[in-house]
Order: sequence, then C-alpha cells, then structure tokens
Amino acid sequence: MTQQNRLSERLVTLKNKSLPLDPDAAIRAEIGHLVDSYVEEYLSDVDTAPAFIGEDEASNVLESSSSGVPIQTLPGFVEDGMGLAATLSLLKTEVDRPGIATTSPRFFGYIPGGGLYYSAVADLLASVTNKYAGVYFASPGAVRVEDQCLDFLAELVGYGAGYGGYLSSGGSLANFTAVVAARDFYRVEGPKIAQSVIYLTDHAHHCIDKAVHLAGLSTCIVRRIPVDNRYRMRTDLLENQLEEDKNAGLIPFFVVATAGTTNTGSVDPLEAIGQLAARYGAWYHIDGAYGALFALCDEGKEMLKGMEWSDSIVMDPHKTLFLPYGIGALLVKDKNRLLASHAVGADYMQDVIHVEATSPATVSPELTKHFRGLRMWLPLQVVGVAPFRSALAEKMLLARHFHSKLSRVEGFEVGPEPDLSVVTYRFIPKFEDPDLFNERLVQAIHKDGRIFVSSTRLNGVFMLRLAVVCFRSHQTDVDTALQVLDELAHALDNASFSTE
Repeated sequence: MTQQNRLSERLVTLKNKSLPLDPDAAIRAEIGHLVDSYVEEYLSDVDTAPAFIGEDEASNVLESSSSGVPIQTLPGFVEDGMGLAATLSLLKTEVDRPGIATTSPRFFGYIPGGGLYYSAVADLLASVTNKYAGVYFASPGAVRVEDQCLDFLAELVGYGAGYGGYLSSGGSLANFTAVVAARDFYRVEGPKIAQSVIYLTDHAHHCIDKAVHLAGLSTCIVRRIPVDNRYRMRTDLLENQLEEDKNAGLIPFFVVATAGTTNTGSVDPLEAIGQLAARYGAWYHIDGAYGALFALCDEGKEMLKGMEWSDSIVMDPHKTLFLPYGIGALLVKDKNRLLASHAVGADYMQDVIHVEATSPATVSPELTKHFRGLRMWLPLQVVGVAPFRSALAEKMLLARHFHSKLSRVEGFEVGPEPDLSVVTYRFIPKFEDPDLFNERLVQAIHKDGRIFVSSTRLNGVFMLRLAVVCFRSHQTDVDTALQVLDELAHALDNASFSTE
C-alpha cells in the first residue's frame, strides 16, 4: 500500500469516527423529539415546582473536595458518550433540580428572572447558523439586527443620532466599557489618575468598583455620596462635594447614578445629577442595568426622567426584558468616544474592516461575538412591544401591592414604597434579636422552597428583599409570597416565645 493510500484510508477512518458531530436528518428528528419532550415537561411543571431546592435535598453528594466544594455524582467524559436520553436525565437531576429556579413565578430573590421561550428559539437559530456578529462584513444581517435593537434602546433613553453602543454579555462588561471610554476621553493617566474623582453611592453596583480597578483607575479618589431615607443619592451633598473638590484643585471625572439599585430598587434623581455633572464637566454615567427598561411603561417613564442627560448608560435586556442570561447593552451618546477606545485592526482582518458600517468589534472589547441580539430581536418582532410594556407595568404594581399588604401584617416592618419593583422588609419578633431572627427566617423560607427571597443589610440592619421581575409572576404568586412569609415568620416567632 502506498503512502497516499494509507493517508486516504486514515482520513476515511477519521471522517467516520467524527460523523456523530454532524447528525443526519433522521437523528436530528430523534434529537428534536427528545429535546421538545424535555422542554415541555419542564415548562408544564414550572408553575408548581419549588422555587428553591437545596443541594442536599436534590442530589446525591458523595463528599467534599479539598476546597470544601461538594463533589457531585456527575460521570466523567468517555470516548463514545452516553447518548442524549441518558445525558438529559443527568441534566434534569443534577442541574435543573438543585438551587434557585429563576424561571419560577415565585422567584423573588434577585433581579434577573424568566428566560423567554422565544429567546430560547432565537438562541437555537443563532447557534445552528452560527453567524459571527462581530463585524459587519462577516454578517451584515446580524449586525443590522443588533443595530435595530440598539436603536430601540437609544430612543427609549432619549439618545439621538450619533450615539454608539453594543450588545454585551451583561451589565458588568458594559459598565467596564463605559469606564474605559470615559478614562480615555478625559485622558486620565499617569499622575492625573490620583487627582481624578469618581462619585457614586454605597448602593451603586459593585461591578462599578471592579470596572474602575480593571481600567487601572484604583488610585482615583472615590467619593461615596450619602443617600436619603429612600436610598437615593443626595444631590445637595453631591453638589457640595463637587464644589469642594474643584476648589481643592481636583478633577471631577466620573459621576455614577443608578436607575434602579440592585439592593433596594431605588432610582437616583437622574436629571438633577446630570445637570450637576454637566456644570462641573464630569462624565455622567447611568447604571440602568435593572431599571432603565421600565421607561417602556407609563408607570416607569416619569420615575426615570433625566436619562437623556447621561454621556453613557447601561441597560440589561436579560433583566427587565426577561431574556435569558447573557445580554446587556451599553449606549454612549457620542459614538466617537467608543471608537477612540476600541477601534483596532489586524493584517488578517483586512478584508472585513474596510467598510463604512460600524461593527460591534470596533466599539467594544469583544471580537469573537455570539449573535446574542437575535434573542432580543426575535421576540420583539414576533409578539411586539406591547406585552413587554404591560409586563413591566404589572411588576411595578405587584411590588406596590406586596408593600401595601405586608405593611398591614402584624409583626412586619417594611421599607420605603418601591420606586420600581424591589421591596425591603423584616419581621420584628417578640423576644429574639431581629437580625438573628430574620436570618433564621430566610433559612426557613429557603428550606420550605415554595418561594425564593433574598436578604441584604441596610445601614447595618439585616433585611429581606422581594424583587418582582419574572414575567411569569402575577398577583396569585405575590399573594403566595405574602402567605408564606406570614405563616413562617409567626411559626418561628411562636416557637421562640414558647421556649422563653
């Protein structure tokens, strides 16, 4: 046998062994049936399944690793695989079941919630076609789809022609990109870093601090502006600090307002902060990852007045457009500021970069880019904007309903009426320390599993949080939360009383 024949024979063998990577029509039909059945079973149970299942209750745990992380009963990878049916069974028991069910209508713990079915369909289509959404030349249609989504967001916040932006993997990367653009525009480098001042509150998302560090600005002066009794930035104190810093020869550099804090859902006075930033020549950034999209509904529009004053704004469709994890957005009023920080090229890219259209890769840190915009574009095209407006208005009203009802339940103390859809509260027990009691209450809620809420600390006080963000959450689900809280809190309180 000649060397060429041996090579050909080897190539045939390798091809045949690789064929499972490209299933034929018959196998695809079988896969589709199995996956459709799996999805239908999951969604048919989503309304009644627990909102939280502890790992020890959901799965077999063998032991703990040296790092203290439990070792699961997940088998290792083998040469010929285990087949789809067995793999889906493993996925159901070891991944879907334990932990928080963010798709549950009674998931009230954190901001992201839902995972639209239409977006899942879009992700399937985007993955099958595998369009590269990083540069216009590679996929003009994919970039136009993402641009249409960005135009929709820009109009919502009051940005006109000349803005720039991109669909990011989430709010953290989007905030980081904004910090970099501001740093480069103001040329904050060398000795100037230590003279430049950043202004925000203690309720600004911690990804801002991380972004500042990653951008090489850790030695900037950071001013934590106090908040009022509704956890909104005090603009009078911001103004005083800006004036004091200017008189001291420092540089007011970056002012951050939050349109819906993660901790309390509070909206800073956006317009007043924007006017102050403009007066002192600082870059004005709004982190609206959670709250900015509430401007779609009348109930949120007035609350969010002033977003148009910003130089940049972050919004997360995977939060308040209910999309699956992995899609945020950054908008910058002047596109040239983004281009100045991110437009680069390479010899091997010479065929794709010389086009007039702006590509996502030239206004963001990302080069390889999944066509994530399809998960936003497709549902908006299919069902329209109206259902999203209604759902957001409903979430705001549900939070107010919860706040009003819980304030009348004996033993409960509620925080301020919500700006958007987050409510803070706690139970005041008869005898026990309130912080210790509410910590035990959260644990009891998680063990019960019917609802999922989270906790925080406000001014050092242990508080519970309810965030109404899942598109499946309706009045019956909020009423269930009220019932569970009343039931478990008083059961714990009576048990403590009986032991005194």
